[in-house]
Amino acid sequence: MTSGSKILVVPVKNLDRAKSVYRELLGVDPYTDEPYYVGFRVGEQEIGLDPNGHAQGMTSPVAYWQVDDINRSFEQLVEAGADAQQAIKDVGGGRRIAILRDPDGNAIGLVQD
Repeated sequence: MTSGSKILVVPVKNLDRAKSVYRELLGVDPYTDEPYYVGFRVGEQEIGLDPNGHAQGMTSPVAYWQVDDINRSFEQLVEAGADAQQAIKDVGGGRRIAILRDPDGNAIGLVQD
């Protein structure tokens, strides 16, 4: 179903302050720097800052698992007992994401490029 967790998205309230902290922590400049998302790459890992995350129900960082077929993976997880939090949506560049919650309320992110 998955090839691993490749993206970690952190909801932030102050994008400029968070960008400064994560630039220092990660030791790299962002590869993308937009008002709606700032992304850093460290090796094969992407760390993203989402200033709209809190408004969309994100209460903590979300690890996104890379999947080949997001529709199928989403359905399988719901059938297995996960609850949908954020429906599958296109975020640009051919990337689609979704967020589910496991039975204990932990976020599970899915991403398909």
